[in-house]
Amino acid sequence: MIFWLIVFIVSLALLIKSADWLILGAEKIGLALGLSSFSVGMIIVSLGTSFPELAASLTATLRGVNDFAVANTVGSNIANILLVVGLSAVIGGKIMVTKSIIDLDLPLLTLATVLLLVVLSNGQIVFLEAVLLLAAYLVYAVYSVSLRESNVNKENLNLLPTREMRKRHILLIEKYKDKRMKITSKDLVMLILGMAGLALASKYLVDSVIILSEIFSISTGIIAVTMVALGTSLPELFVSIRAVIQKRSEMALGNIFGSNVFNSLVVVGIPGLFSTLKVDQQTFSIGLPIMALVTLCFVISGISRKIHNWEGGLYLILYLFFIIKIFELI
Repeated sequence: MIFWLIVFIVSLALLIKSADWLILGAEKIGLALGLSSFSVGMIIVSLGTSFPELAASLTATLRGVNDFAVANTVGSNIANILLVVGLSAVIGGKIMVTKSIIDLDLPLLTLATVLLLVVLSNGQIVFLEAVLLLAAYLVYAVYSVSLRESNVNKENLNLLPTREMRKRHILLIEKYKDKRMKITSKDLVMLILGMAGLALASKYLVDSVIILSEIFSISTGIIAVTMVALGTSLPELFVSIRAVIQKRSEMALGNIFGSNVFNSLVVVGIPGLFSTLKVDQQTFSIGLPIMALVTLCFVISGISRKIHNWEGGLYLILYLFFIIKIFELI
């Protein structure tokens, strides 16, 4: 048991680090290919924090563990809101919610969550439903990037508190607008190492989950919705806390919105192309209702324009309650 717990922890750490390597390489390559700095941040950096969930879920599905992907997605979405946003609000005192988030991100997150809940209402995801989820994500990505790209200068300038910071931001935009970065061998190496690390770490993570579920006589879904989901949400936690400390609330929340939409539509959509995905009983009866509830609470908090530290504390208490209920400790 100790050996496989160590394998689980090491493979989870490698999974997260490999995603970081992949992001570093892909970010510079994207800039070199002519993508704007905003599009690179929106597409690569925000989605890169969800690569661990995707890699683990796809590997598990290909190994025949069909209840892993949905459980990991549900657990990650819950952890992102209750743990990441909760801890960020407590540390930062409060998180300000911008008008662009209310107008664009809140409705899109709501639609993605509702679509996932509808698809999972019968306890499984079949091929055509997976295609629907992926098509929905494609529409979301194109719409979101194109809309934000047209307003990126104005939106970002309004978020910066001082004239000096606004000047630096304008210089940064001009730098990437008029000059392309060059692709170096280091960038390619980071990209390759990231992809290889994700593949290797995912294999051993899934192996450890299967064996630990047998040792503790619990379903792989329960481990995925708690331990794996918590571990794969660490990148979102680090990014959001750093953003809150730097007083960049939109980045902290945007990271969560992008990650949860990606989880809901892609992390279950891609594995669903290869096999029918199942939902274990605990995830269906406890995880899905709590995900729906906390997403609703998150949306309501967002509409109020501020997420206070007391709300963050309440989120953390709810996350502890979720863990207790899923393991039936009370």
